[in-house]
Amino acid sequence: MIKKISHIGLAVRNLKEASAFFQENFGLPFTDQENFGELIFSFIPMEGTSLELLQSTESDGQIAKFIQNRGQGVHHISFEVDDIQAELGRLKTKGIKLINEKPYLNAHNQLVAFIHPKSTFGVLIELIQT
Repeated sequence: MIKKISHIGLAVRNLKEASAFFQENFGLPFTDQENFGELIFSFIPMEGTSLELLQSTESDGQIAKFIQNRGQGVHHISFEVDDIQAELGRLKTKGIKLINEKPYLNAHNQLVAFIHPKSTFGVLIELIQT
């Protein structure tokens, strides 16, 4: 069962510039920069949710390719769920295309999996079990 929107991921070319923009123009603080695979990222916490700023460290990384094809902006919406494995099974039986049929651990040791945007009106959706 979906509990809430965990966060909205934004693909950015430069994490420091994007973080500074949100802090200077909207007064929003951001978390320390973290690394995970080919990504550097930080979060902008807000009441009940957050923005995740994502920058690729590789020119052929997923975020870099996303920006090359679509420009900077919303990359994904993350839904917090109670039981990610049950949600993936439920969605699969409905014929929804999954990118990850089995969840994996993210940088914060939370289980995550992605749903293909072809099944969700062009929006990449992440499921996250916290």
